[in-house]
This record gives sequence, C-alpha cells and structure tokens, in this order.
Amino acid sequence: MIDFKAPVEDIIFTLEHVLNASSTPSWDSKLTKEILIHFANFAENEIAPINEIGDVEGCRFDNGNVYLPKEFKQVYKSFVEQGWHGLTIPEKYDGQGMSAVILGAVNEIYIGACHSMQMITGLVPGAVRLLNAFGTDKQKDEILPLFASGNWLATMCLTEPSAGSDLSVIRSKASKSGGNWVIDGEKIFISGGGQDLSQRILHIVLARSGSLEDGVKGLSLFLCRSHDDDGNKNAVSVDRIEEKMGLHASPTCQLSFDNCQAELIGKEGEGLRAMFTLMNHARIDVGLQGAAHAARASHIAKSYAAERRQGRTAGSDGQVLIEKHKDVADMLMEQEALAMGSRAMCLYALLNLEEESKYDLVDFLTPICKSFSSEAGIRAADLGIQVLGGYGYLHEYRIEQIYRDARITSIYEGTNSIHGLTLASRLLKVENGAAANAFETMVQEVIDNHASSSRLMASLKLWQKKRNKILVENQPEENSYAFMKLSGLVAYQTMWLKIVAAANKHGNPHRLIQLGEFVAKRASVEARYWSEI
Repeated sequence: MIDFKAPVEDIIFTLEHVLNASSTPSWDSKLTKEILIHFANFAENEIAPINEIGDVEGCRFDNGNVYLPKEFKQVYKSFVEQGWHGLTIPEKYDGQGMSAVILGAVNEIYIGACHSMQMITGLVPGAVRLLNAFGTDKQKDEILPLFASGNWLATMCLTEPSAGSDLSVIRSKASKSGGNWVIDGEKIFISGGGQDLSQRILHIVLARSGSLEDGVKGLSLFLCRSHDDDGNKNAVSVDRIEEKMGLHASPTCQLSFDNCQAELIGKEGEGLRAMFTLMNHARIDVGLQGAAHAARASHIAKSYAAERRQGRTAGSDGQVLIEKHKDVADMLMEQEALAMGSRAMCLYALLNLEEESKYDLVDFLTPICKSFSSEAGIRAADLGIQVLGGYGYLHEYRIEQIYRDARITSIYEGTNSIHGLTLASRLLKVENGAAANAFETMVQEVIDNHASSSRLMASLKLWQKKRNKILVENQPEENSYAFMKLSGLVAYQTMWLKIVAAANKHGNPHRLIQLGEFVAKRASVEARYWSEI
C-alpha cells in the first residue's frame, strides 16, 4: 500500500497563481496555507488510516440503527475537537466563518483521505448555505449552533422509489396538523440517513405540499429534526441500508417518515428553488470528489511506476522502470493532467460562487464541473489500475477501491447525462443565454490574455458552432451529451492554459509545460470529435 499524501502544494499553487485567489477582497494567503497544512497533517495521520477499515468492514444495520466502524467515531471526535466541522459556519454561531473556496480546498484533501467519511459529514456546509439563504432568524439561531456543536449532521432527502431524476412526481406528502407541518412518505438513497457519529441528524426533505398535478410547483422544502429539544425521537426511521459497489463506510439509507414533525424553510411551493442552493453546492463538491480521486490515483500510479522494473527499451542494458515506457508515461501524464485540470475548474467555480455578479457563470460551470471532474476521477482510477497491471486488480494497493468509490460520482447528484440536457436546454436559453454567454466570455478573456492559445480558440469556435446548431434545431436532447463533453473539454483547456501561464511559480515548471502541451493536443482532437457527433 502507498500512503496517502495530500497534494497541498498543488492546491496552493492553483489557488494563488493559477486562479489568482489573492486578488479577492477577503483572501488571506498565510491563513489559507496554515489551514491546508494543518488539515493535511490530520488527514494523512488520522483520516486516511481508517479508509481501508471502512471499505473492508462497512456499516452495520441492527434494529433500525446504523453503526460505523469504531475507528470512524474516534476520528469524528477528533474532527470536531479541532473545529473542522464548523469551517463555514458563521463566527456568531461558534463556527470558523471561512469561505466556500477554503472549504473546497480542505474537502479535496478530506475526500482523498476517506471519501466515505466526507460523505457523512459533507452536507453540513450546504445546509448552512441553505439556512443562510432561506432560513428565518429563528431557524438560524436555533440550528446553526447545533451544527457548530458537532452533535448534529445533515442529510438531503430527495429521491423516492418512483421519483429519481424526475422530481415532479415526488409523492412524500407534507400537510398541516394543528398549525404545524407533518410529513409522510419514503425516501431512498439518503447518504448518512442513519449513523452513529453525531448524536442527532437534521433531515432536509423535499415533500409535496400541493397536489400531484402541480408538479414541481407543488413542492416545498422542510427541516425534520431527528429529535426534539427534549430528546424525544421524531417519527423518521431507517428501514434498511444499501449494499454498494463502493463507499462501504458511507451508509446509504432508506427512510420512512410517518407523521414526522417538520418546519417549512423558504416559501411554500418554492421548495425546488431552495433545494437548488443545497444541490448546487453538492454538485461542485462531487466535482471535487472526482479531482480528489484523480489526484490519489495519480499519486499511487506514479509512485509504483517509479519503482517497478519490467521490460526493456532501446539501448537499455537491463530492465527499466515502467515509467520509461511510452504507453505508461502517457497514462501517468493523463492522470496528472486530469487531477490538476479538474481541481482548477472546481476551485474556479467556488471562487466565482463568492461573487453575486458571477451567478450566470457559476450556473453554467456547475454541471460542467460535476460531469467532467467525476469522469476524470473514474478515468484516472481506471488508468491507475492499468499502470499497476495485476497489482492494480488486487486489493493491496487500494487503487481498485478508488475506482469503486469514484464510480458513483457520475450518477448521484444528477446523472451526467441529465446535466448535459440542462446545459443544452435551459442554460442556453434562459435570459437570452446569459449563462452560456458568461462561459463564452470567460474562455475568450483567457484566450486574449495568454499566448499559445490557438488550439483553445479552435475549440471555442467548435463550441460556438455546436451551441448555434442546438439553438437553431431546437432539439437539445439530440446533442446534449456531446455538447456537455465539448463544454467540459473547452473548460479543461482553458484551465490548463492558465496553469501553463503560471508554471514558473510551481516547483516543477517543466513538468507543467509538458503536461500543458499534452492536454492541448489531446483535448483539441477530442473537441473536434464531440463537435461532429
């Protein structure tokens, strides 16, 4: 096994020099570095060692209760004692008050160390954002301190047996009873719906307050506490946990709500609008999951290839390191490029999320980050298995676990195909295509400000042609997947042009320039392919 090593230097390089985060008003370079170094030390020494334990032991379901391996409880206790759980909770509620960008950087390290544990704790920041945007003062004053205590974690309850991607057919019913809201229904695929890390859980539930004929306009969003202030259990129960391909230590639960006490958040009938605040945060987080898996797979493959001798090359006297073989070298380059490119893409989206004026750009980048980066993580894990050969297929080096854990990322939080349809329909048309125009402007500005941008310019022209074709033919479903792939490649090339421009600030500038040329050649060829589909 190759120990986890947090990519702190690459993350700081990306933030400081590629994305110029230091130009933002509240940026504190010294503090950011201190936070990342401290968390990296915690992740490497305490979180990463439980990753294999969680994969092997998984979760246990007994009489309606969910139990994780004891090591997870010990690490969560340390996680809370060090204050990592409250990173983005406002200071007035006993949190750290940090930005979404710092959280994103920390999360990449967290995911790389143990994706399963991050899945259980990772919805709290989204819940905090939701409460800040739609909660009443009373709800914020009551609930945010609960999160800050570490005694409460959060879930997101959308999916039902008959309502997966199509939320318009949700049947869980919210009704008034004695002036209060109650919920009845069933939710499935709920990450952390039951667990024994925190004492309590806040379930954020999308339920039907109107009629089925109202579709999504009849949906409202509710807060369901697992227990009331006196410690009495609310009427929500775990019926089962799923047996999964990966993320074995992240309990995926089926929940039943039976006259469950709830409180409305936001306005009645506007549940989907409020829910998207939580979902969009989660989707960029999924993109970071892909980046984290790509970085971890790259590290394992590079370390192995730098020690494993096999075969000969022209002029060699004996067996050579496998990193010297052209096909292996190309796979290592692709892994590293995917990790750095997808990281830059996601952190760039989070930086812009902090600016209200950049909403249109973030709206367009979010599905791209989710789709491109999730596929990057899967691809990098698959390449890593290939680099290690037979050892990659074994349990020993843990890279097969990365593939199993990463595989879900292209499915949950909206399948990549659905995000492609969103990109090729709503985001090309709403407000005269403001989101797509913001993306186009971003790419054009990078082209104008950087040398050696001819390949990106060519890819942008292909993107513009594809966009116009979709708009003229008015058949987004026919071109949505190809348009998503093309948009991802344009964003990827754009990030890499920025990375190469900042290469002299990196510890290994020659490697970045080499990787940049590798990306430019391959991505431009792929862009031509997807533009013609």
